Amino acid sequence: MGNQIVSSIFESFRRNPNNIGFRSKDDKSGNWNEYTWSQIESKIIQLAYSLIKNGVKHQDKVAIFAQNSMDWVITDVAVMSIGGVTVPIYATNTVNQAKYVLNDADIDLMFVGDFGQYEKAIEIESSKDTKLKNIVVFDNDLGLEGNMSQHLSSFVDIEVTEEIKSEFEVRFSNVELNDLATLNYTSGTTGEPKGVMLIHNNFVSTFGMHDEFLSTVTEEDHSLCFLPLSHVFERTWTLYCIHRGIKVSFLSDPKLIIETLQEVKPTLFCTVPRVYEKVYQAIQTGLETASKTKKIIFGWSVKQGRIYHDLVNREQKIPNKVKVRKALADKLVLNKIKGVLGGNLKITPTAGAPLSAEIQSFMRAVGIPVTMGYGLTETTATVSAFPVNNYKIGSAGISLNGIDIKIGDNDEILVKAPTVMKGYYNKPEATAEVFEGEWFKTGDAGRIEEDGSLFITDRIKDLMKTAGGKYIAPQQIEALLTDDNFIEQAMIIGDEKPYVTAFVVPNFEALKDYAKLMEIKYLNMEELLLHSSIKEFYDKKVGELQKELAGFEKVKKFKLMAKEFTMEKGELTPTLKIRRKIIVKKFQNFIHDLYGTKERKDLNK
Repeated sequence: MGNQIVSSIFESFRRNPNNIGFRSKDDKSGNWNEYTWSQIESKIIQLAYSLIKNGVKHQDKVAIFAQNSMDWVITDVAVMSIGGVTVPIYATNTVNQAKYVLNDADIDLMFVGDFGQYEKAIEIESSKDTKLKNIVVFDNDLGLEGNMSQHLSSFVDIEVTEEIKSEFEVRFSNVELNDLATLNYTSGTTGEPKGVMLIHNNFVSTFGMHDEFLSTVTEEDHSLCFLPLSHVFERTWTLYCIHRGIKVSFLSDPKLIIETLQEVKPTLFCTVPRVYEKVYQAIQTGLETASKTKKIIFGWSVKQGRIYHDLVNREQKIPNKVKVRKALADKLVLNKIKGVLGGNLKITPTAGAPLSAEIQSFMRAVGIPVTMGYGLTETTATVSAFPVNNYKIGSAGISLNGIDIKIGDNDEILVKAPTVMKGYYNKPEATAEVFEGEWFKTGDAGRIEEDGSLFITDRIKDLMKTAGGKYIAPQQIEALLTDDNFIEQAMIIGDEKPYVTAFVVPNFEALKDYAKLMEIKYLNMEELLLHSSIKEFYDKKVGELQKELAGFEKVKKFKLMAKEFTMEKGELTPTLKIRRKIIVKKFQNFIHDLYGTKERKDLNK
């Protein structure tokens, strides 16, 4: 076997070849199709043969422009197995964004998912300003045009000669730990995307660290893959699950996450805080109209969950009376909440944005195992995570064994580990800027407590300096505001401004229920948000939420937004982080209103 990431994956296939490895939902029938590890290995090898036949050489780059699917992962592993380099492109990327990656990485072969990506690929290919000349489509029912396209089923339908088999074995064996495995382009919250170079050793090291850290997972576990595989978090997690022989179900539409969790009932899935924020807000909204008795029962049950899980976390003996009360709380309330996310969750790695300590504590109390962590594309995902016990709510856990972290200038978190990237592709200056000797400069501010717990305080590049010279950490204030079930999203404004303002996106469902209760008549959301009672309601709410903040941190004025920030409109990254520069540019007129400055052209029209 080769000295590479795919070696451990193939070894996993052969441990239990007849076990179910992948589950993929048939869009037409709604049934889940199941595939054994043996079948998956055969598909990977057959695709690897076809890649060789089609001229993919050692360290050639191959793009995948598609939503999550079994074919996505099979293609990824096949490319890496012959020493190729996988280049993921987010399924929601525009033509220009996809073209940038193709040109920067010098790619001529791209796999696409459905009509949306195929249409963009055809436009890119016809523009003649890229090397793209071969498009392979996962969706075998999609009609094709031109002679540059073929379905995946046609692509793999080749005569496999002894020469191709022999070359595969040689290529597989010759892949080295220092060979490039992937170029993962950052989502570009600031500036143009950079191709993060991750080598095979980055993944091999990550696997080894997680083997020790996740000793409680077994081949009996089941993971749901729903975050974009184009992002290093989901991709590394899914590859790790395969390495451990853990069954994976694939969800192509992340908007269906709650329904799918209830259907699949996985024990594992990696996620982002937004999922838990939405669940928490829905629960709080439901409580608004609950009877007094139900509120009392709910509060008592959550309290029993907190007491029980606090003892478990501190590895203390649990008295019988606590066990009895917890069992009753489960029956009355807690099991119903766990059921919202399937009811079987055991570990849920969660990262990508802050999640308030209140929601972390609540989820743990009701028995949903939120496992907060921290990592970057440049560190092959995980740097730190909650241990099984003795974790600190509000922290990002402790660093994995083999990863060194320290705090540098401006409270910046620095990382030294075999999981840190080789550098940015074609960008030596940008690479030099983020390294201090062997230490990678994350761009995130934080602190490390005596027990090793890492606390993220903010993104250094997001820190704002008001006109009065005071520094503002926007993510902390935003997390504070979005804890409330009437606020869906918030974005702080204040850089070089005389005071702090914000865009506030209401939880529209909760707001509609409130308007009904208050007998407020309205034609549309824009009209409702202009109603004096609603303005007063949010003025009071925002004031209460930030009463513990320093005066210079408090939001003095805010704009209620009639539409949610979305990934489709370019306002959020694929991991649902706010793209500040884009939103600021798009809504300049609102910002001028908040500060009483001259109004400019409405860029949102």
